[in-house]
Amino acid sequence: MSNEFSVAGHWANEFEERELQKWAENLRGQLRATKVSLGLVFMSPKYFPYAKQILEILQVHGQIPLLAGCSSQSLIVGEEEVEQNAGLTLALYAMPGADVKAIHFAQEQVEEANGPGYWRLETGIEPNQTNGWLVFIDPFHLDSETWLRTWNEAYAPLPVMGGLASGDYSEQLTQVYLNNDVFEEGGVAISIGGDVKLAGVTSQGCTPIGDTWTLTKVDDNIIHEIGNRPAYEVLAETFNGLTPEEQKSARGNLFIGLVVNEYLDEFHRGDFLIRNLLGADPNSGSIAVGALPRLGQTVQFQRRSAAAATEDMNELLARTKSKLGEATIYGGCLCSCNGRGQNMFGKPNHDAEMIQQRLGPLGLAGFFCNGEIGPIGERNFLHGYTASLALFVKK
Repeated sequence: MSNEFSVAGHWANEFEERELQKWAENLRGQLRATKVSLGLVFMSPKYFPYAKQILEILQVHGQIPLLAGCSSQSLIVGEEEVEQNAGLTLALYAMPGADVKAIHFAQEQVEEANGPGYWRLETGIEPNQTNGWLVFIDPFHLDSETWLRTWNEAYAPLPVMGGLASGDYSEQLTQVYLNNDVFEEGGVAISIGGDVKLAGVTSQGCTPIGDTWTLTKVDDNIIHEIGNRPAYEVLAETFNGLTPEEQKSARGNLFIGLVVNEYLDEFHRGDFLIRNLLGADPNSGSIAVGALPRLGQTVQFQRRSAAAATEDMNELLARTKSKLGEATIYGGCLCSCNGRGQNMFGKPNHDAEMIQQRLGPLGLAGFFCNGEIGPIGERNFLHGYTASLALFVKK
């Protein structure tokens, strides 16, 4: 799958320099545009010993001025999700008028970050000089939650999309890539500026159930009361309102959605940050959640399933298409949770095919992640079981 501005290819063979050169040249030849703006590369751990050579070959023979990416066990290319023996995927994007820059950052910087000015100084990029960020992070050696909180201070409400690399779990080893450099820690952040903006879909794989409620008694991550009633009572009532079939699929798959922007007139799918229900105590009437909710915050319980995830993705893609109208989509990058794919849907290529059907044809590359990054409202969050789709769109 490709269009005149982007193309993505898949290489599954063993590393062989001459053959890879030819493959990269061929992929570059498939892109009709005269100039590449950005290349994204994702590769499986079997290539770790040759990663630096591979990057050099791809950058030179793909004629790529800026190349970035990371490692993963499973890859996304075009309309395919390659979950076994993944190989590598390379996407080339031509984005007229784009101003694309990238930096590598490390845990030491995350620990030093002390206010909005810190990251602006480190990157050399002010908020008015970028339209959003695409980010790939090593999850084993960088505190991504703290990084994202400080990055939001510097750049929110600009979108940040991307994911946490996967690799060799036994060694807790991943790689992130920037041009010819291979890093085994830290992250790579790509600024998309100029005449190109980042639009996106953050599909958290849930469907809302029951009513929206207001939190009336909260202590850290413990919700005591919802709508002036014991929280457990409201949860039980919501669960009992499901059909027997829905109840069966909801067991172990119930979550809570927290509204991020309270100033909306109505709350819809995509307005909620989905977080885990960690426990519920019928005696005290309290529930524990994997977040720090606020007193007065609007919430709605959520159910996760393959059908709910399909429904969520469908609706959010349709909304994105409507919002973008006739704007040119140059290409995309999909960061999908390791828990999605065939494990969740029972069939291959679920998310990639839906994206191509709704928004394609477009050059699409990506990977299966250890955590996904994407905006809800005007802030960016780390997610699970999520598909984070970044689209490069003409401003």
